[in-house]
Amino acid sequence: MINKALLQKRFNKAALTYDEYANVQKKMGDVIIQKLCQTYTSQAPLSILELGCGTGYVTEQLVNSFPYAFVTSVDFAPDMIEQAKKRIGAEKAVFICGDIEQIDFSGRYDVIISNATFQWMNDLQGTIDRLFKSLQDNGTMMFTTFGHETFKELHLSFQQAVRNLVGTEDRAIGQSFFTPQQLKELCEQYGHVSMQQAHYIEWFSTVRDFLDSVRKIGAANSNDGISSQSPRVFRSMIRLYEEKFQQNGCIQATYHALFCTITK
Repeated sequence: MINKALLQKRFNKAALTYDEYANVQKKMGDVIIQKLCQTYTSQAPLSILELGCGTGYVTEQLVNSFPYAFVTSVDFAPDMIEQAKKRIGAEKAVFICGDIEQIDFSGRYDVIISNATFQWMNDLQGTIDRLFKSLQDNGTMMFTTFGHETFKELHLSFQQAVRNLVGTEDRAIGQSFFTPQQLKELCEQYGHVSMQQAHYIEWFSTVRDFLDSVRKIGAANSNDGISSQSPRVFRSMIRLYEEKFQQNGCIQATYHALFCTITK
């Protein structure tokens, strides 16, 4: 279970560093905007609900690509919203600060869009179910999220370290993610589903640099319960990571991106 208060604190803290380190999230945002532009003309007077606007990278593209649209952007980290307002201007979209899983969206939208946010839902199916009630007939929901192979190098190294030092595999570091099939099955009850996936590889000088980049975007482990491991396990994990996943002096980190479109 994700601790939302802790997650909000971390995203607020990362508001000033997010854009510098969120390379993959920006690539995912570019893809989803491209898909939206292929679906609707730029002149369409759309009502768009954006979930998890962060610092406004996708928001900026929405208001520029669809100048006649009415855009409502939501994020639960107020410092992120302040950065979004500075990026695009507070008058170009309506900004709402709140938890997507708690807000009652009373409006009706032609498009509901979200980039790299749905992995933070504790009840994704319940959230999509509520959101679909606010979607116009023949409306579209487009979102990106992370798949089960995200940070596979980290997870494999951690599991090996635990197995070597503790003798069990029944522990994990961070949260788990959907497989493409699991996500597709969850969404198919709401309409026609189109699902794509991509793998992005990022390279870092050290494992610590990689983990620091995760912290700089606010995405460090925010699950309830034990949030840190023993120094012994942590050191072993780093050693195994650098032994197995290093090339030309750099270590790799995989981001598994899922792109989902649901037509009501």
